[in-house]
Amino acid sequence: MLMQTHEARLAALREELKRRGHDGFIVPISDEHMSEYVGDYAQRLGWLTGFGGSAGFACVTLTHAAIFVDGRYTVQVRQQVDEKLFEYRSVPKDTLAGWLGEVCESGAKIAYDPWLHTWGFVEALEKRVADKGITLVPAAGNPIDAVWADRPAPSPAAALPHDDNHAGRSSAEKRAAVADWLTREGHDAVVIPALDSVAWLLNIRGSDVAHTPVALSYVIAHKDGSADLFIAPEKVTPELARHLGNAVTVRDRAAFEGALTGEFAGKSVALDPDFAVVAIAQGLRSGGARFAFKQDPTILAKAVKNPAEQAGQRDAQARDGAAVSKFLRWLEMTAPSGEVDELAAAARLQAFREEDPGLRDLSFDTISAAAGHAALPHYKVGEDSNIPIPPSSIYLVDSGGQYVGASGSGTTDITRTVWIGPGEPSAEMRDRNTRVLKGHIQLARAVFPQGTCGAQLDVLARQYLWEAGVDYAHGTGHGVGSFLAVHEGPQRIAKPGGGQAGTGQELHAGMILSNEPGYYKPGAFGIRIENLVLVEERAIPAQEGSWLGFETLTFVPLDRKLIARDLLTAEEIAWVDTYHAKVRELLSPRLGGEDLAWLERETQPL
Repeated sequence: MLMQTHEARLAALREELKRRGHDGFIVPISDEHMSEYVGDYAQRLGWLTGFGGSAGFACVTLTHAAIFVDGRYTVQVRQQVDEKLFEYRSVPKDTLAGWLGEVCESGAKIAYDPWLHTWGFVEALEKRVADKGITLVPAAGNPIDAVWADRPAPSPAAALPHDDNHAGRSSAEKRAAVADWLTREGHDAVVIPALDSVAWLLNIRGSDVAHTPVALSYVIAHKDGSADLFIAPEKVTPELARHLGNAVTVRDRAAFEGALTGEFAGKSVALDPDFAVVAIAQGLRSGGARFAFKQDPTILAKAVKNPAEQAGQRDAQARDGAAVSKFLRWLEMTAPSGEVDELAAAARLQAFREEDPGLRDLSFDTISAAAGHAALPHYKVGEDSNIPIPPSSIYLVDSGGQYVGASGSGTTDITRTVWIGPGEPSAEMRDRNTRVLKGHIQLARAVFPQGTCGAQLDVLARQYLWEAGVDYAHGTGHGVGSFLAVHEGPQRIAKPGGGQAGTGQELHAGMILSNEPGYYKPGAFGIRIENLVLVEERAIPAQEGSWLGFETLTFVPLDRKLIARDLLTAEEIAWVDTYHAKVRELLSPRLGGEDLAWLERETQPL
């Protein structure tokens, strides 16, 4: 029987927990690869609660239930999740351990799916609840799956070869580098569960996760340079088999657990602590293997883009810039009527992107946010939340695409904030937008010594907002993949600490990051200016040591109506004028007619 209400689903889960002898169950947004974005089959938190955000978790006991989200989703969770069913808890202030201590009696057994949590998460939680007499138990099969009657099946789509010319290195070269790492580190093999790492290592792509071109699979790479790929047989085409070659053994994904328990007795295996779930470690241990937690050796290598990947990214940015520019002109012409809503704007932007035959997908769900919705940094428009874009207001659009072309492939991510007429933006709006722009410029112009990490640069983007006594609650920059995940580690630009993974990662030439400071006035408006940047080597007169800077990759006009010129320095004005000149140079050959006239007008010197 299908359960249409979240109340019925919660009740069914509790009955299943009683049947199994569990007192509670932890429900993350996760899949067995610890992906940020997961396939429909793994959207268990959304099915149970109605929450549509990309970060958060719930815990259900026989008598209580709570959903935990961070500050990005404080408003959204209240719009989507029934407070009669789930308490709202805010992290990091509220902790799962603390909540369990409040609602559970001593002796309670809280279940978790060992395929959806890392060893470190479970170990830390066990220590924190032990003094309350609470124990964690791995569930034999996910109890939500037992009651989710119409749960979608995993995607059956075929995996595809990724052109070595686009990748810049063959899979054999990459596997050889992993083999060298295993030899240096003293391991026989490394388990690679992260989907984008599998895709990068084997030069394959797929369509199993919305907007991220990956195929559901695992890899075990060995110190002789060979690898086992565990993937559903229906996803393997003759073309893929030829691409992989004899050194990659293709095995059924269903055989992965058995390989862990039966093939590594007495051997040493490396596991990434952020991506290898409890079940993988337990499988190796039960089979007599030794394992050690170390960062997946593909992660840093994947983050440092080679010349072919950099060229593909520049090509993708030019394609994307033309589409976004067409959209901004269309928006300027049509939105002041008040007849364009958020969903229609997102659809029109997608249509402009789809005019390019190289578009394979969006890189994430478009954030199309009008008026007060723009004050929600991770707003996701749907039928229930969709509103018309009000005349005389700010509109924010954060979007991107996945592109493949003759010159390479790439992943884009851009945010533009624009004024929708008629009339003029308020002095406050112009002030806040210009402070965001000033921070964006300072980060874009930064020159820093080799060894610098993202946390050391973050204040450059915030300083002018801080001068006005305001700030933003998200990171300033995330890594971006090469025709892969739009959020890619290990690099990040954000405040140090606070659970911000990657802020201590040294930046290397070849890394791509976003530069996206913002400002958000609850219920009124939001501002974010985002370009992608490439870390590059810089030569400085009389320099001591090695120095780095950023090459801006994204080229789309900034809204001049929201810029308070008198708040900019001469150097900042020169940066904007130079940036707009590059926008005009790059995009003019790709636009014509009224679109070209609009571009030329919007890129005139300040």
